[in-house]
Amino acid sequence: MKSLLSALALAVSLSGIGSATAQIYPARAITIVAPFPAGGPSDVLARILSEPLRAALGQPVVIENVAGAGGNIGVGRVARAAPDGYTLVIGQWSTHVVNPVTYTLLYDVMNDFEPIALLANTPQLIIARKDFPASDVHDLIAWLKGNPDKATAATVGAAGGAQVAGIYFQQATGTRFPFVPYRGGAPAMQDLIAGQVDIMFDQAANAITQIRAGAIRAYAVMAERRWHGAPDIPTIDEAGVPGLHVAYWHGLWAPKGTPKEIVSTINAAVVSALADPNVQQLYAAQGQDIWPHERQTPAALAAYHKAEIEKWWPVIRAAHVKAE
Repeated sequence: MKSLLSALALAVSLSGIGSATAQIYPARAITIVAPFPAGGPSDVLARILSEPLRAALGQPVVIENVAGAGGNIGVGRVARAAPDGYTLVIGQWSTHVVNPVTYTLLYDVMNDFEPIALLANTPQLIIARKDFPASDVHDLIAWLKGNPDKATAATVGAAGGAQVAGIYFQQATGTRFPFVPYRGGAPAMQDLIAGQVDIMFDQAANAITQIRAGAIRAYAVMAERRWHGAPDIPTIDEAGVPGLHVAYWHGLWAPKGTPKEIVSTINAAVVSALADPNVQQLYAAQGQDIWPHERQTPAALAAYHKAEIEKWWPVIRAAHVKAE
């Protein structure tokens, strides 16, 4: 009887230790892996969040850029990380929807991660170097048809989201042009500004600053409605290629198996950060629309991610887009 009571006491004690461990999270710095080079949209979004997350969680939040393979190296690293809430990843439409079809991955985007929150959304733009010889989408299509394979299109990674959008454009317009892959949006933009490449199908968040500065030109927003961040840019529908709609969205994930109470703690900190007027202003300046409060839950990210996969995977497979 005495040994039974001792065993029960030990079990209660161990249970208390486990509970206390969960309650004191976080006890050290948290790393958010941005799977692209510094300066791109994923990196900037994470860095804007880092200070309000530090304030909410009481621990430093470190942004680590782990670039390569269209974001797969960084995402894969987090898939293999300990599920303790100390290693997270900021992913997006390309890394978590496009890449699983265009690459052979060693992880499962749906089953190897715990969703935390949807962060932001931005439309895709058709842009070009500022001296490209076309004034609008109609002229662009005419020039590309008259000069097949002469223009080069920058992409982030081989067979990533930018290339998928470019291939859709080719199929819809009967044009041809080769793609030039880059490790991230920032170096691709640098070469577009320098005239080393001609066109790009890019996130508005990555392009808007250079558009406003006159360093590049914008032809269309790949959406049904004009974008409030640049209302003077026509929609792709208005430009004569209806239905060619692509938007980049970002979310935050933890490794599969991360305790629910830790996911809830991180989610609460993210929701608080996204409600910060300074964060909202900085996101808006980057061309990013914060998701409505009711869409910032782990369940909402899981549902939206699933819906995007169901929408895009058949389309990408039908286009036979594959990374070499």
